[in-house]
Formats: sequence, C-alpha cells, structure tokens
Amino acid sequence: MSAERESRRVSTGALPDHAAVDELLARAHADLADVDDGQVSAVYPVLAHADRDAWGLAVAGVDGAIHEAGDARRPFVVMSVSKPFVFALVADELGVGAAADLVGMEATGLPFNALESVRDGDPRTNPMVNAGAIATTALVPGATADERWARIVAGLSAFAGHDLPLDEETYACARETNLRNRALADLLVAAGGLRGDPDEAVDLYTRQCCLQVSAVDLAVMGATLADGGVQPVTGRRVVDAEVARAVLVAMTVAGLYETSGRWLLDVGAPAKSGIGGGLVAVAPGKGAVGAYSPLLDPAGTPVRGAMGAAALARSLGLDVLASRAVDH
Repeated sequence: MSAERESRRVSTGALPDHAAVDELLARAHADLADVDDGQVSAVYPVLAHADRDAWGLAVAGVDGAIHEAGDARRPFVVMSVSKPFVFALVADELGVGAAADLVGMEATGLPFNALESVRDGDPRTNPMVNAGAIATTALVPGATADERWARIVAGLSAFAGHDLPLDEETYACARETNLRNRALADLLVAAGGLRGDPDEAVDLYTRQCCLQVSAVDLAVMGATLADGGVQPVTGRRVVDAEVARAVLVAMTVAGLYETSGRWLLDVGAPAKSGIGGGLVAVAPGKGAVGAYSPLLDPAGTPVRGAMGAAALARSLGLDVLASRAVDH
C-alpha cells in the first residue's frame, strides 16, 4: 500500500482533534503559498484589480470550531459561491422537489455562462450554472424586488452567522457589464424557463454575487450544509436537512461546471467555486473548507483553493467517496 493511501483518512467518523486540524491546515497553506499559477478574472473589469498574492484557507467543523490560516478573514465578493445558498433558500420555501423541477438538476458539461445551456423545449439546467442560478433567484419569494433582496441578504447572512455587506463598487461594475447574463435571461424567457421579470432577476442575481465574504465565512456556510442545515456557530437552523442534502447534490453535479467530474476524482467532496476567488468544499457530517485566492484556472476555479481543498480532503478525511476495506 502506498504512503498516500496509508495516510488518507476516509469520510466516515469525525474531523481529527483541533490541534491536528490546525497543524494540517497551516501545512497546506504554507505548502501552497508560492503557487503563482492562474489569472485573476476579467469577467468584470473591477475583478482584474484583485491582489494575486492573497491566499486564505479555513476549516469549520460541525462542532462550531473554526481553523484558519493566512488571509482567511480578508473580504472578497462571493460571486458564484452564492448559488448553492440561494438555491437552499428557494428549496426551503418551495420544497426540494418543486425547486428541482423548476430549475433542473442535471449537468450541462458546459462553462458557467454558456448560452448553449438554455435549450429549446427544456430550458432547465441546474442551480450552479448562471442560467439556472438566474432562474433560481427569480423564485425567491417577495412582493417586490426590495423584499426579495432582503430575503437573500438575510438568508446568506444566516448561513455566515453575521450580516454580509454589499460591495457597491463591484455591483456597479457588474451591473454595467453583465451583458452575458442578460442574454441568458432573455433566452430563458423565450424558452419558458424564467418566472417574473428578467431584468429584475438579473439585477438580484448580480447583487447577490457582490456580497462580501471571507474564507472563514465560506467554511462556516459550508459547515451549515454539512450539519444538515444547522449553523454550527450560532446553533440556528437555517434550512431543512433535506434541503441541505439537495444543495450538496447540486454542488456534486455541477459545482465546478465542466470540470466537476475531475474535481470529484481529485477531491471527492461537493464544492462550489467563484470568479471572485472563493471556494467552498463540504464533507457532510464533518465540516467544510473555505478558501480565497484570486488566481483562477480556465474554468474559473481558484488554483490554490483547489489544491488546498485536495490536500485537506486527504489529510482530514473530507473525501465522501473514499472508503477503507473492513477486516474479513
């Protein structure tokens, strides 16, 4: 048996003791500090100004313990990492089956903003790609756009355990340059896949992506999903346990877009990335990893974040697909 296999923890059981988690987290962060692969996002011009050296890594357990290294509390815009949590709010309101029927739950195998994902006859995609996320945001309840926005902010803040502020500069930039998302919304309307006003849906989706979080926030938000919808720091139930499970299904299917299959092979945990540099990976029953590094691979995944999650999946036993043979 190889040394790697001997040292790999499996998904059952709990995280190691707190001191061991701190040590393994610090080692993973230090080992990746000099990685300079990838490019900052140019999807929105303001994102191109991100500090390419920023690097934060955090782990939150279902027991409420938080472990962090580097720039783990440095704020950045959540971008697409908002998608699973807004889907959770909608599924908690409408029911898992209804939300999945309306938005879809199948992989597209395409980039996050591909126009080809909206098909005639069946425009449903999944909540992790932009088309499905816009359709999801359109389902957030409320009589007005302000009420829907308040519901989104309150819900994502409940996952994080504190109020999440809006990055006004990024929102203004994204609102002026989000032509691709407007085109996706128009395609959804034409194909019968969007409820309500498309301009409102795109604006709410753009705003949710511009909320500020940190790697610690993402770890805690992920740990809420790992704990069956209960926020492990505040002890508050944010969503139903079946909703938390459904969100993890969506993250498994398409959280890393066209690279989701390879992610499962390398890491083995439901995850979501964002072009703002954020990443969250969840191990149900154990906790979650949150990462921040603006350097992205071609699919929009933070390079150091992915490498850090992979290292911690092996050392902390976050790979939900890994097992060990029983004695016979």
